[in-house]
Amino acid sequence: MRVNGELKDLATTVTPTDVVEPVTIGSPDGLSILRHSAAHVLAQAVQTVNPAARLGIGPPVTDGFYYDFDVEEAFTPEDIKSLEKAMDRIIRQGQRFVRRVVTDDQARDELAAEPYKLELIGLKGGAAETVDNESVEVGGAELTIYDNVDPKTGETLWKDLCRGPHLPNTRMIGNGYSLTRLAAAYWRGSEKNPQLQRIYGTAWATKDELRAYQARQEEAAKRDHRKLGAELDLFSFPEEIGSGLPVFHPRGGIIRQEMENYSRKRHTEAGYDFVYTPHITKSNLFETSGHLDWYADGMFPPMRLDAEYDADGHMTRQGVDYYLKPMNCPFHNLIFRSSGRSYRDLPMRLFEFGSVYRYEKSGVVHGLTRVRGMTQDDAHIYTTREGMKEELTSTLNFVLKLLADYGLEDYYLELSTKDPKKFVGTDEAWAEATDTLREVAEASGLELVADPGGAAFYGPKISVQARDAIGRTWQMSTIQLDFNLPERFDLEYTASDGSRQRPVMIHRALFGSIERFFAVLTEHYAGAFPVWLSPVQVVGIPVSEQYGPYLDEIIGRLETAGVRAQVDHSDDRMQKKIRNHTKAKVPFQLIVGEDDRSNRSVSFRFRDGTQENGVPADEAIRRIIAAIHARAQVTTQGQV
Repeated sequence: MRVNGELKDLATTVTPTDVVEPVTIGSPDGLSILRHSAAHVLAQAVQTVNPAARLGIGPPVTDGFYYDFDVEEAFTPEDIKSLEKAMDRIIRQGQRFVRRVVTDDQARDELAAEPYKLELIGLKGGAAETVDNESVEVGGAELTIYDNVDPKTGETLWKDLCRGPHLPNTRMIGNGYSLTRLAAAYWRGSEKNPQLQRIYGTAWATKDELRAYQARQEEAAKRDHRKLGAELDLFSFPEEIGSGLPVFHPRGGIIRQEMENYSRKRHTEAGYDFVYTPHITKSNLFETSGHLDWYADGMFPPMRLDAEYDADGHMTRQGVDYYLKPMNCPFHNLIFRSSGRSYRDLPMRLFEFGSVYRYEKSGVVHGLTRVRGMTQDDAHIYTTREGMKEELTSTLNFVLKLLADYGLEDYYLELSTKDPKKFVGTDEAWAEATDTLREVAEASGLELVADPGGAAFYGPKISVQARDAIGRTWQMSTIQLDFNLPERFDLEYTASDGSRQRPVMIHRALFGSIERFFAVLTEHYAGAFPVWLSPVQVVGIPVSEQYGPYLDEIIGRLETAGVRAQVDHSDDRMQKKIRNHTKAKVPFQLIVGEDDRSNRSVSFRFRDGTQENGVPADEAIRRIIAAIHARAQVTTQGQV
């Protein structure tokens, strides 16, 4: 239940003046509590099977939970079944989760054999900033232990340091849970700490919901962009280059080029000016922007350059630290500041496909969605305070329309507000910026969800959360309103009355990063991209060699019109050619035999195996070009 807005165990004593709200097990809060309780049962099962296992932490996460363990021998996939059986026994017992408040000394005494728990005890009540989900253990103002109690005897069978809340008893976990995978994880997220073994699981209110989730996961596995990237020869991650640093192959390069070219076209039409900035800079630029104060952990280490030495090796000039840039905004501020600006110059919209570099920990690097080197479609708009709301509205509309052009049309908005521990500027400026963004978001008519404390240190943001073809949500475009960096960089313009005024700065990334957007599109379309993005748009397949010249003529006309088309003149049998190009997810296969050559026609074959015969060649060419210009997704007969 919620008591006065705070989640509490059902056993909590309440008073007549308390405001009490029920929490159902299928609600977001209920599922989080269910999953956290399942994590405790997992840890109890592990220590039942392996008493020497030492406990890390076990929080709920999106769609599931995990628990970290320090064990001498790593878990294997075969261990999963035995652990699930041990969990089943605990669940059937209906052990009660009982909360106890303890002092630091009591906790240290009871958990003396748990070194990782002992480390967390001193963090309670926000005494130190907790990371990596540690708040599930010690985030409250008081320290608590949860006992798993035998309902028949009252005996405490297991215990864990935890802030709760939990289910009333283990039986409520039911049979809607499953352990899913194994991983390694550094204690408290630091590579300097011991590496622990992590077990992931999922838990749902019913068995049917679990099965539906598992079906979604199976579909997601088929769409995994890393798998499709290899199968379709789109990109790779050579070990010689390093973790999180992808290279795009020719086929992937075509998709990326089409994405970028269309974006450039739309930005030009919308009045953006293109700029280019270097990949590295002296440290003082990031000192001015504040990134070295607030973002240093996400930056690559500095390079000490430009030191000078005399003939005896003595330093005559100090070197300077240079950093790979993690952001483009400080560079754009220098472009704005490079000459005097007038209100007539505003809004000034600067756009760049800017490569940036972020030191992501090795454990979180993941395909193209979490990389160390990326290219952002980054824009920074400088406008007046009076004009900021109108500019934000037009920017949001521009973003939504462009996302729709790439095939993403199901989305909602999220408003990220100030992190009270990590911000620059005044509370008044933040309040004005946040209220303005909220008004713009609400006026769009889209659902608006709060993200408390999720803003960058310089200003609040709206993010577009897009749902893909199987219902997963991805953060896409972001729009941030910033009153603070113009102040830090002393940006000014001459107002209509001759006074010097500060511009307002809008940070806007549409793709977020091209790499991540590429991954999202790959999974959204399961590798079967719309015709305009497909690396190969048309393949001609002759029934036999004698029909090759006729197909060469048709494919030549398509190539002249800018279509990416080719004829398969290989020695493979026709059916094998069809299978190969179907696996490669080519939108159109044009098959030609005697009737087609005689009638100046072709047979259309589509991705799903449907076929349309006897289409006049001129009409086929017209329909293909029209599908490309319409940015259509074509998978079956009748869509073109």
